[in-house]
Amino acid sequence: MTRSPRAVRALVTTLAALLTATAAAAPARATPEPKAPRDFVALHSVDPTILHEIRYVTPHNFVGERIDGYRQPLCILTRPAAEALRTAQRRLLPQGYSLKVYDCYRPQRAVDHFVRWAEDLDDQTMKAEFYPNVDKTRLFADGYIAEKSGHSRGSTVDLTLVKLPAQPTRPYHPGEPLTPCFAPRDERFPDNSLDMGTGYDCFDTLSHTLDPRITGEQRANRTLLKNTLEDLGFVNLAEEWWHYTFKPEAYPDTYFDFPVSQRSVAGHR
Repeated sequence: MTRSPRAVRALVTTLAALLTATAAAAPARATPEPKAPRDFVALHSVDPTILHEIRYVTPHNFVGERIDGYRQPLCILTRPAAEALRTAQRRLLPQGYSLKVYDCYRPQRAVDHFVRWAEDLDDQTMKAEFYPNVDKTRLFADGYIAEKSGHSRGSTVDLTLVKLPAQPTRPYHPGEPLTPCFAPRDERFPDNSLDMGTGYDCFDTLSHTLDPRITGEQRANRTLLKNTLEDLGFVNLAEEWWHYTFKPEAYPDTYFDFPVSQRSVAGHR
């Protein structure tokens, strides 16, 4: 049977409409999350004895909320950095101490979160604890916040020392009264670490590793951490007693953005 041109045009129009409707109904493919390169590992898989208190997965940080990209309280590092921490831990355990990590690999989306927060001058939620003496307009100029972080390259870690046996640290409750991070130890937010003179992420010059105002036991504690890590290839950031980078870096020019989660390093040994 021969169809008329009008009938053919109608059939083509109907088929085109059906194809368009089918395409619209099909679910959009989700963009897969980036994964870590094979030489990134979870620290606990290299040394399960190193303590973790991953602050950015909690609201107890200078922003006051969980940070973008932190899915689990996990420390991810390049394998050479993780293995160097294992060696440090083996030296410290016989002395009655353990390492405790606060932050390790940090995705770029987390750094972007910090930048957005720093640009919002009205958000002063955590000022009383983390930056009581710093005007928020100065955070970029004074170097406390930047658009790129060495943490995103995978070989930088924020950490401290804990006297064994480790005592539990109570959780932070949003809205509770805040105390300056440089207050005397028994007045600061409780932390089971050794007294380093300030709390972690304290935006103050007292956080400078060799600040001359830090003396006695506090200076000795900083020196123990510094000497132990520098002997194994870590380099301290002079402005932050807790900040160390393993050298040479595996990725000195790459800033990664995979999330902090076990899935990002699944199968990495």
